[in-house]
Amino acid sequence: MIQNNRYELKSIKTKKTHIIRRAAEEDVSRIAEILVFAKRMKYRSIFKDDVYSFGELQVLSVAEKYIANGFLNNMFLYDDGIIKGLIRIDKEEIVELYVDLFFQGQGTGSELIEYAKENYPVSFLWTIEKNTDAIRFYEAHGFHLTDNRKLEEGTTEYLVMMRR
Repeated sequence: MIQNNRYELKSIKTKKTHIIRRAAEEDVSRIAEILVFAKRMKYRSIFKDDVYSFGELQVLSVAEKYIANGFLNNMFLYDDGIIKGLIRIDKEEIVELYVDLFFQGQGTGSELIEYAKENYPVSFLWTIEKNTDAIRFYEAHGFHLTDNRKLEEGTTEYLVMMRR
């Protein structure tokens, strides 16, 4: 808001600019930070495994894993000066989509998934069956539940496939 000489308030509209870009190695610490905290917040109540959530799931180990496995090559970031979210694509599959908890509900995830749909032949993804927020989000973006289910490795929880 700017105040003119008559003491009236006038609003100034600013256009936020952002890009969706390919991840680079220098982004890995921010990527790992988003992944670790989003997974802790969303999955801790589902898996109830604090040893994993606070022992194995650490920013440094996640960053190292993503570099070593080449995951950054298929990852795209929502960046408006701050990396707020990420999406990882493998051929036709959306493998991961996470938005920093501080920026959820601002359209970041929607922009990432629409970017993937417009630029890549994505046709399916897997999500945790109990993650009803994610299922609703994906349904809002044209995905639907299928009858395909599989156990999440090392757990008693199921993943469900969603298709476009």
